Amino acid sequence: MKTNLRILVVDNHYLFLQGVMTSLNTLGFKDVVISESCDEAYRLIINAKNKNPFDVMITDLGFGANHQRNLLDSGESLIKTIRKAGIKLKILVLSAHSETNRVFNVIENLNPDGYLLKDHCETQEIGFAIQKIMRNERHYSHQIHQKILRRNILGIRLDEVALQILKELPKHPKISNLEGIIKKSNGGDLKLRSIETKLSNLRIDLDANNNADLVLKAKELGLID
Repeated sequence: MKTNLRILVVDNHYLFLQGVMTSLNTLGFKDVVISESCDEAYRLIINAKNKNPFDVMITDLGFGANHQRNLLDSGESLIKTIRKAGIKLKILVLSAHSETNRVFNVIENLNPDGYLLKDHCETQEIGFAIQKIMRNERHYSHQIHQKILRRNILGIRLDEVALQILKELPKHPKISNLEGIIKKSNGGDLKLRSIETKLSNLRIDLDANNNADLVLKAKELGLID
């Protein structure tokens, strides 16, 4: 493994930063810089860009209320700013955020080189992730990979009518109220019996116990807001 890399670790929890630094040192990485602020991290990246640039940035996503006064108040905003500036830097997300919608949006919109979950991450996986992204390969932890895969499969299987039903369901206390609102592909109204059949199939697909559970799981998967 190439260990002469310059690595920046960004997280607002000092003890966690120390833990990651220890893991990186154990793996043989000695040039490791830590930062508790996205603003500071970006300044470090800019200042080092022409003299001694960082090869890898490992960052959390959430930085808490105390960072709201900063220009960059989240890992997403930091990654976005780096991408916009065209800085050549491998980015590895290391976060406790495992909500499918947030994970999917980060990967879809910000294109990090890797995504690991704090709760399931050990020293060897960090090393393996760095090794892969330095070979220009993506690396997502098993849990993240499964979320993306399931989200993509559901996205393919769900037609426009099913998505309409999921979006309208929380707004109406009675299923019968959906009749006249849900439209078929030809613009005609979907009959109540067909709506009920669709709902039954959706509950099976999302492994939901009832319609309320169905809505919660659809939100968790990022299918609806």
